[in-house]
Amino acid sequence: MSISGTLKKEATKEAPRKELESAVVRFAGDSGDGMQLTGGQFTLATASAGNDLATFPDFPAEIRAPAGTTYGVSSFQINFGARGIKTSGDSFDVLVAMNPAALMVELKGLKTSGIIIIDIGTFSERNLRKAGYDVSPLADGSLDAYRVVELDISQLTLEAVKEHGLTNKEALRCKNLWTLGFIYWMFGRERKPSVDWLEAKFATRPEVAAANIAALNAGHALAETSEILDGFQGFAIPQATITAGQYRAVTGAEAIAWGLATGCQLAELQMVFCSYPITPASSVLHTLSKMTPFGVTTFQAEDEIAAACAAIGASYAGGLGVTSSSGPGIALKGEALGLAVGVELPLVVVNSQRAGPSTGLPTKTEQSDLYQAVFGRNADSPLCVLAARSPADCFDMAIESVRIATKFMTPVILLTDGYIGNAAEPWLIPDVSAINPFPVSFEIDEEGFHPFRRDPDTLARSWAIPGKLGLEHRIGGIEKDYDSGHISYDPQNHQRMTDVRADKINRIADDSPPQTVELGPESGRLAVVGWGSTYGPINRAVDNILGEGSEVSHIHLRNIWPLARNLGELLAGFERVLVPEMNAGQLVTLLRSEFLVDAEGFNKVTGQPFKISELEDAIRARL
Repeated sequence: MSISGTLKKEATKEAPRKELESAVVRFAGDSGDGMQLTGGQFTLATASAGNDLATFPDFPAEIRAPAGTTYGVSSFQINFGARGIKTSGDSFDVLVAMNPAALMVELKGLKTSGIIIIDIGTFSERNLRKAGYDVSPLADGSLDAYRVVELDISQLTLEAVKEHGLTNKEALRCKNLWTLGFIYWMFGRERKPSVDWLEAKFATRPEVAAANIAALNAGHALAETSEILDGFQGFAIPQATITAGQYRAVTGAEAIAWGLATGCQLAELQMVFCSYPITPASSVLHTLSKMTPFGVTTFQAEDEIAAACAAIGASYAGGLGVTSSSGPGIALKGEALGLAVGVELPLVVVNSQRAGPSTGLPTKTEQSDLYQAVFGRNADSPLCVLAARSPADCFDMAIESVRIATKFMTPVILLTDGYIGNAAEPWLIPDVSAINPFPVSFEIDEEGFHPFRRDPDTLARSWAIPGKLGLEHRIGGIEKDYDSGHISYDPQNHQRMTDVRADKINRIADDSPPQTVELGPESGRLAVVGWGSTYGPINRAVDNILGEGSEVSHIHLRNIWPLARNLGELLAGFERVLVPEMNAGQLVTLLRSEFLVDAEGFNKVTGQPFKISELEDAIRARL
């Protein structure tokens, strides 16, 4: 059904809103259409309305792909509702398509009978050809299974902002705000937060702020006062029942930055964050660069190796060095990470994973750096590897990374990915004063000092600030003597140093919480084991299967290396172990080699997150 919007001649009472438990909306358009901004503003309005939510920004790798092409489509998906939301949604209820290319790329994800809001002002013959259409989908019946709202958003926007003196190009940039106003009415969102944001953002250009506000209000007004199609009405989604407290929407990148800064304050250390720009890791650097008042120094190095070495230098000087990148950059940091292992200095390395080897798919998500994190250095170079499972969890895992790095004097790799880093969810702002501090104790005893004198419990070497009287020392990449810290080529000493470095990392498992079962029984027919950003879809799929009366459990790992002490025993209590991963089976290899468990992989490497339905089908097939 496809009907264009027409204004009512007389104002009538608004039809009652249809109440929904949850809804999924996907905004899609050209890279220059502002879909990420639109989705971000809708996310903030939805969080303010008290709904639980999860988002999925999905954008092309090209900095500016040719306008109107399918490979230039930028999208933003949000799942929000009155229930607990664990994923951004399998398929969507509403698709906003700002041009033919957006419709071509995204239509497959829309539910049957879902609503499509189309800007017909962009459906020119040229744009249709660029999107790959021989015939307009508005005329060939291919959209008959959906409820289609045809609006000339481009023209309606130009009319709404014409009195504000913008150029035609500037005026058309307001059409995403017009669309946002329309969607705000559909779901009963408040406009004021967006109005305030626009006035602040364009404080130096009030005419641009006024034009965007006018477009926002015009879209809202048309949705409220027009007869668009039979049965079209507004929707109401009740507030979610969540733990009381103060919340804000947070992305994984923001949560990592704040967690690192908090961890350093708990350790009573200054942080020096050294990085080189790379998608999708750069957002952590952007966030931390604004946090100088919190004891944070940021340094954008000339390359990945320099960034890692500068961070090691910061730790040598008595701060905490932190570096970040994505898989290709972590590969370049490999030698420096080996140096950090050898000199046994604390270092936190954030790896925001992305898809593919080499340059791969820079803006798509994947979990394919587990091998690299655990094994990816020359020689025997063990270190700690942790994994965050959601945007909000990044805060806690960043703090834990700082704690382990400073307590055990070791590099810690914190694995996240493009999905977690860019996605947002509500975050209960914690009471930082309630988090146990872990202040660092520097070496002050001159008697018998050498840089590899160790703590008897953790095996962490002493941490002395260089240049202090009686504590002068040198460290470096050549093997050192266990008893003096001097350079040593003795074979037995090398054996001893290799063994103790491994033993030190293994002892981290004694200092970490035991592995627990997220959902389901402690033993039984099937354990679904995941790590990282697969948490949401696995948890929802297992919950749904449990609701059907089947026996299944969800186990999710945050400690990747060393693995939890009780994990092998826990897995042995299940008849089958299924491991969904966005790679070709890397955690499966680790579990099989460590515990001789017959783990089975369920793998996906499309650059897109798992769907709940995919996991449900995989679970049912094994029960």
